[in-house]
Amino acid sequence: MSAARRTAVVTGASSGIGEATTRRLATDGFSVVGGARRLDRLEKIAEETGARVMGLDVTDPESVLEFTAAIDSCDVLVNNAGGAFGVESVSEASDDRWQRMYEVNVLGTVRMTRALLPKLLASGNGHVVVIGSVASTDTYVGGGGYNAAKFAVRAFREVLRKEMLGRPLRVTQIDPGLVHTEFSLVRLDGDAPAAARVYDGLTPLTAADIADCVAWAVTRPPHVNIDEIKVLARDQSTATTVFRR
Repeated sequence: MSAARRTAVVTGASSGIGEATTRRLATDGFSVVGGARRLDRLEKIAEETGARVMGLDVTDPESVLEFTAAIDSCDVLVNNAGGAFGVESVSEASDDRWQRMYEVNVLGTVRMTRALLPKLLASGNGHVVVIGSVASTDTYVGGGGYNAAKFAVRAFREVLRKEMLGRPLRVTQIDPGLVHTEFSLVRLDGDAPAAARVYDGLTPLTAADIADCVAWAVTRPPHVNIDEIKVLARDQSTATTVFRR
């Protein structure tokens, strides 16, 4: 199916999966609008891809409304903005970290989807893609806050799919395992050696691998809804089970 003239909005587009998805969809012929907080990175991506970019903080309702109001039409929304903060146990949980995870992963996804839903439906073939995580189905020690947030994102996606049944909207969730991006660096408060150890001795997924999944899902024929994709590296079988050489 041709992607000509279709508009795709990507959140968290300044790095990692969001950047890779912006680049891939632009290459595939989409008119891409990328949003993120780091405008300097976005502008570089825009120069290299032709994507339109704007500042966006999905945790700020006013930022979301300003961003979405500037978009005339939308065929695809890729809710990629998210992240994990810390690895504390439940007994040592930080209210602030848990709240940040809910704001960016859950409420950010809800805000963006709600704001663009009228335009997605008006397109006649709208598509909401949620970048989830293996953490949305597989709990692990130290993952309480992130697990809770990603489980909530999964619930949101499943409800949206049911509520939109019979209307021109497809809903897809993509759940990656270990992907070598800035994710671990952010989660571990900038501790680069600790973040590097997450991937030691194994071959993780790349951001481009996930962008490939997004591109495939959104270019299926309109009657085909890819409900979910769980994608792990060959060296990983569960959230915490990996093979290291």
